[in-house]
Amino acid sequence: MTVTADDIDSVISCVMSGLLPITDRDWSVPAGTLEWDCWHTAEHIGDSLLSYAWQLAVQPTSRYVRAVATAEKDASPAEVLEFAVTGGRILASMVRTSRAHVRAYHPDGMADPEGFAGLGCHEALLHGNDIARGFGLSLDPPRDVCRRVLARIFPRPRAPRPPRSRISRPKRPAHLMLPTPAPSATGPMSH
Repeated sequence: MTVTADDIDSVISCVMSGLLPITDRDWSVPAGTLEWDCWHTAEHIGDSLLSYAWQLAVQPTSRYVRAVATAEKDASPAEVLEFAVTGGRILASMVRTSRAHVRAYHPDGMADPEGFAGLGCHEALLHGNDIARGFGLSLDPPRDVCRRVLARIFPRPRAPRPPRSRISRPKRPAHLMLPTPAPSATGPMSH
């Protein structure tokens, strides 16, 4: 089971179609249970996805690329959503054009293009749903993509669960669920 650039495109389309109808509302409300408001959560999605794309472009081995992407502070909700979508489209392009052997730093281990695709899908869906929850809504993500993303970034075997119609957070923080990074040039995020 692999996670691809097409999956990123599918996830970004899901986030965009789920959130675009509510861009006429006040995005200063909290994003679900987060401390961030919806506007800053959308900005975080864009920054995170661009950061993953930068990792693939430069391939650092011991740190993130030293850059931060932000939306303009007077951006409307539709414009900050556009910023998040842009991050997703650029990440998808980098995943498509990166060779399979490429590895770059991630705190949980050196990641390959598929690893960054999975991380990007997870980030966009999780926080996109946080924004939706801020308005009493929920995204309807592509379940096949969700299964592959979870299998890729949380590879520990789990007991089968019935399919859910809503996105939910793991019961434990994600960093506790990921395997410990290997000290070598490969890790749990690379295959």
